[in-house]
Amino acid sequence: MHSRTYVPALAATLTAAVGLFGGPAYAQADAPADQPLAARVVTYDAGASAEFRAAVDRGAAIWNESVDNVELRPVAAGQRADIRVLADNGWPRALTTSLGKGTVYIGRQAVNEGYNTVRIAAHELGHILGLPDRKPGPCTSLMSGSSAGVPCTNPYPDAAEKAEVEDDFGAALVHPSATAQRQVMTVN
Repeated sequence: MHSRTYVPALAATLTAAVGLFGGPAYAQADAPADQPLAARVVTYDAGASAEFRAAVDRGAAIWNESVDNVELRPVAAGQRADIRVLADNGWPRALTTSLGKGTVYIGRQAVNEGYNTVRIAAHELGHILGLPDRKPGPCTSLMSGSSAGVPCTNPYPDAAEKAEVEDDFGAALVHPSATAQRQVMTVN
């Protein structure tokens, strides 16, 4: 993962915001400038992702390698996940309920057409992390999805996609209302 360091002013603002809205503190106002802040943890349940389980885990790991403000973790036994991942026979899609929450469908239709499973998983998780489709687009853009074509196997977000997720989750840490309920269906 990237190092998660922020300036003391942000730490103070975050601590004050968390104190006002309740919840865990991510940093202390008097923390040194080089002390990392904790990422927002978003849990996922890939138990119903069938043959795509390894691809989902790899897609989550790619996001964890790429951004600092959010960390995707498998849900602990007995806990409710923020993201449910399901396998079905349709086209891959994501239904978001709010930033970092929703359901991902890893559709076999795209896999049967030859699309890469890890790219599909990372792309659909990208929707749950707040990113829209960017079609048509080049293979270098994860969110270009199927418009990059079957030969594209790139599962990594580009710099702009990483920055957007960082901004969205950074804002959510400072302004908890930024994660207000919304429901968006994204079909790729």
